[in-house]
Formats: sequence, structure tokens, C-alpha cells
Amino acid sequence: MATTSLPAMPRSTGSNDGAVDSRPPPKDLSHHLSRATKSRAASSMKAFYKYFAIPGIGQLAGGLPNNFYFPFDTLEAKVAQPERWKPTPNEPIDPPPAHELVASLSLEGKNSKAKSTSSPLNQPQSQIAVPHTSHQPNPIRKIDLSSALQYGTAQGYPPLYYFIRQFTQDHLHPNCPYKGGPEVILTCGNTDGFSKVLTAFTNEWSEEKDWVRDREGLLCEEFAYMNAVQAAKPRGMNVAPVKMDDEGMLATGKGGLKDVLENWDFKTGRRPHLMYTVTMGQNPTSGVLSLARRREIYALCSKYDVIIVEDDPYWYLQFPSSTALNADRVGPLSRNSASPKASITPPADVNTTLLTTGEVRPSSWKSSGFPFLDSLVPSFISIDTDGRVIRLDTFSKTAAPGCRLGWISAQPDIVERILRITETSIQQPSGFVQSIIAETLLGPDHSGIETAKKGSSALPNGAGWKMPGWVRWLEGLRGNYERRMQTMCSILDDNKYLLKTGRRNSIATDEVEADEWSVVTKTAVYDFIFPVGGMFIWLNINFPAHPLYKTYAAQPGGLARLSRAMWIFWTQKPYLVLVSPGTIFSPTAEIAASDGWKYFRLCFAAINEGDLAPTSHRLAEGVQGFFRVKKVEEIEKLLEEDGIAVAERIEEGGLGRLVGFC
Repeated sequence: MATTSLPAMPRSTGSNDGAVDSRPPPKDLSHHLSRATKSRAASSMKAFYKYFAIPGIGQLAGGLPNNFYFPFDTLEAKVAQPERWKPTPNEPIDPPPAHELVASLSLEGKNSKAKSTSSPLNQPQSQIAVPHTSHQPNPIRKIDLSSALQYGTAQGYPPLYYFIRQFTQDHLHPNCPYKGGPEVILTCGNTDGFSKVLTAFTNEWSEEKDWVRDREGLLCEEFAYMNAVQAAKPRGMNVAPVKMDDEGMLATGKGGLKDVLENWDFKTGRRPHLMYTVTMGQNPTSGVLSLARRREIYALCSKYDVIIVEDDPYWYLQFPSSTALNADRVGPLSRNSASPKASITPPADVNTTLLTTGEVRPSSWKSSGFPFLDSLVPSFISIDTDGRVIRLDTFSKTAAPGCRLGWISAQPDIVERILRITETSIQQPSGFVQSIIAETLLGPDHSGIETAKKGSSALPNGAGWKMPGWVRWLEGLRGNYERRMQTMCSILDDNKYLLKTGRRNSIATDEVEADEWSVVTKTAVYDFIFPVGGMFIWLNINFPAHPLYKTYAAQPGGLARLSRAMWIFWTQKPYLVLVSPGTIFSPTAEIAASDGWKYFRLCFAAINEGDLAPTSHRLAEGVQGFFRVKKVEEIEKLLEEDGIAVAERIEEGGLGRLVGFC
């Protein structure tokens, strides 16, 4: 692989500073690069950029517009304090019982809101301003529009790049086992990041022009984030789904990763050398892959030389309370074994940290410096001895999706190749976004800037979150989403049984008693696990309990039609709820037909807080109502009306949206 031509970068201020890095270097994986990526050279124009910083140099080389002709004088915003949201506990300890835990989380949320006014916008804020020109000589600390809005380096805006790099190496992945740790490059979000990975590691394949033996493949979960799958399919790639349980991708067993790789049918193309996976708050199933399972999967990827692309937008949204609640929970439709999981108990050593999954964090590992980060299940990077993990991170869930900003973490040689792709594609993420995020995180350090005139809003009075503030913001976000999740889950859990009352004459002794005897039966109409991470609940509908199940099961595609009718039923009055059908997360048509119709994904993140509980009740009532439909004519009428009245319902308002857009 080509030697990296990234500019010299100072080591971050972590615990490794001043010490000899004795870790082994990552493996050379250049044999996986696509033909185009292998042939890429450094941008001849970008090579001049390092000379621009020489004091006093007359810059006549680059085709840069004059920065004083930019129509923007400052960029200003009011920014939340990082302590805005109340965190939740880090460790999944039993007890408390489920009802006590949910009640305590709800009480925390109420107490947190009681300390503020009704709107978060009325809580304490900082005002930040990115000036037009800063006289700060250090480019790593210089945040201004003159530099941010100019052509820049593809690795990212220097102040933000170095902050993310330090966060990644010292705090997010302090136990990366290869020398130097992961390098980073900024992206326009994870969709952009994955697109670059596909470009870097796969060749396009055409059925009309290419040999089947050259067709490449992509491993993914049995249910997956379809934007990624849909990015791979037009390149001619085989999509190879791997079976899952409630935790995530299976390493062993029928349909597990070992089975797929070991028994690959080479008549369909090459054995896949690329895996796409969402391991924390899996989209759509919400599972969090345990450290033990990660080790199993990584060993198989190392054996079969597979590169792991770890897409983790929800990594900080891990919910310890769900681990405690799920420990003794085995639902009738669970994909796990029939026996409950082991109870979680506090460790005897007070210095021992429990991860979100209830596992003990390895005692030999370095601390991130933050108890919150130490409690989270770590990335594949923490066990990446080969350097075969490419991790995708984003500000979409921690700041806002419209930022279109994220970063890739991987071994330096891989990042260098992706940098070459960036140089000739997007060149760099938006300077507006990078500068405002940098100012929020780092604060003003505009040495030499003129004091703003009296009355001007362009005062550098925001101190910046810095690293502790950034982590505290993430911790508070986790707290809010965990409380939302528990609110929805507790409502759904309380309403998952359909109650029926009937007579059973067999237990009566005479005709008089027969009139007085009645029996109440209850049937679970759906099931789910409390999400251990992410923003979603994966609802498994018990369609076999529906009165018309056998009728539709006898028809080709009938059960998918029954499922579709239920989705339409939800959108009608009085329920007015919109959810995502499981079929749209099915990587293949076969999975959609065999299993996808059984599931619906619910997003508890986006809906307004005041609407969360009422919408959850309407959703549960909708399932109950649909299971009382006994006439085929009613189902067929729903299917005939599909889409006809949707516009009317949208105009009328009140449609509770639990779909999400990711």
C-alpha cells in the first residue's frame, strides 16, 4: 500500500505521549483495494496547500478567491450548555424490578424538566461567533471564516480535525491494539463515508461484461439499514445476509457468519471480503453486539480476510436499564433461546466497570478518562489487531442530520487512500458546518482579534464545550433517549395481550352454573425486547393469532398482504400512527417474503415528547383493533384504499410518525 502523504500530525495529549509505542503495526490490506483506488495519486494542486501557511509568502499558485470578497462577515449561533439534559445511570444492575426502574427513570425526567421552563430553548445558552478573520497564528487553533470558507485540505478543517482525532485516539478507542492507533478523515456523514469505502474496496461488476468469478459481495445483517445495501447493489455486488438474534449478527450456527463464509457458493461470485454492520443500536432491530460476540466475529473476519465496516451513529445511545429488564424476559416471539439470560449482579471489586451488556470491562484496558465512555460496549477497533476495521461516525445524531458531517476512523494507510478519493470528489465537508461545530466544541481562541464594538453580538463569550463538555452532552442525550424508550416500551408492554371472554361448559356442573361460568383468555398480539441501544423498537407481530391468518397463509403472498393491511389500518382514524414495515429493511426479496412482513420498526426519537405516550397508546390499540377484524372483506377494503386517503389524513393532521428517516 502506498505510503501515506498526510502532513505531519502531532500526537494527541493522551496517556501515550512521551512513551514508545510498542504496539505492532496494522496489516497491509492493499490487495483489497479497487483498481481505481490503487492507481490514485495525490492531488497536485492540494500539494501546494502546506506552503500557504508560510508567513509573508506571496500566494500566486492556488486558484483561491479573495477571502475579503466573501459576503459573510461572521457566523453566529446560540448554543446549548452541555449539561442541558440529565444523564441516566451507567451500569445495568439487578435489581431494581422493571416497574421500579421505569418509574425512577420517568421521575428523573420530570425532575429535570421541572428545573427549566417548558422549552429547551429557554434554558441556559452560550452565544458563539465565528469571526471573519482571526489573528491566531496556530492553524490548529484558528477558527474563522477566511479559512473555513476557503478551499482546504481533504482531511478536514484543522481545528475540528485535530479535536476529533484526539477524541478518537485517546477517549473513544484508547485500546486500539495496533501501532499509532486509528487515523481519521472528515466526511459528509456516514452515507458519504460508506460510499467512499465502496469506491475504495470494490470494483463495479456488470453481468453483461464481466465474469461471474469476479463478482464481489457484501456481508450484512439479516435485517439491515437499506441505504447501505442500496448503495452496493448498483455496483453489481452480491448481498449476503447473515442470520441474527436479539443481540445482532450471529457468528456461528445455521446462517451465521461462519456458515456463510465456510460454505460460500463460488458459482455466485467471489467470497465477500467486505462486511457492513451496525453493531450498537442495530438499525432496525436495536441490538447491541456484546464484546464476546465481537471477538467471535472478528476472529472469523481475520481468518477469511474480511474488512469490517462498522457504521455506528448510535454508539453513545446504549441503555443499561434495558439490559436489566431483558435479563429475565423471554417473550413468545423472541429470536433468542427459550431460557432467560443470567441475572446481572454488581461486581465485587468497586474498581470494576460493567459494560452496557452486563459484561465486565477488561481490567487491563486503559480508561477513556470518562466513566460514561468506559461503560459503553467498545467498537471493533478495540480488538482490531489486523487493522481491518473501518468505522463510520457522524454528527447527524449528536448535533443535527442537516450538518452532513462525520468522520472515518481506520488504519492510516486506508485513510490515506480514502483521502485521495475525497480530493477528487467532495474535496472537503462544508466550511460553514465545520467552523460552527469547531467553535461549539473548542470555543474562541482568536488571539489578536479586535474587541467587538459595544452592542455587537459577535462577542467570543462562549467558552466552548471542550472534551469534557462534549462527552457530557453525549451522556445527557443518552439520558433523554433512554427515558423516551422506557416510556414507549412500558406502554407497549402493558398492552400486548388481547383479552377474550368466553364460556367453557366443561367446567360447569349443571345448566345454571354454565350460564354463570366464563373464562378470560389472553393472547400476545406482538412482542419486542427493550432496546439496548439506538432509536428503534423492533415490533414482532404475532400474525398466527389473527382470526384470518390461515385464510391469508393459503394464498401466495397472502401474509405480506395481511401485514400491509395492518400498516394501512394504523394510519386510519382513530389510530393515526405511521410506522416502518420490516420489509423495507430486508436485504433480499427472499427475506422480505419469508420474514420481513412479521416486523415493524418504531422510532421513539423524533416525535414530540408530549405526543410520545398518546401515540404509543394509539399504536397498541391499533394492533388490538386489527386483531378483532374477522371478515376478509374488511381486509380487502383496506388494501384497496391503500394510499387513496393518505393525503387527506396528512392534511387533517394528527398522524403520529414513528418511522424515522434512517
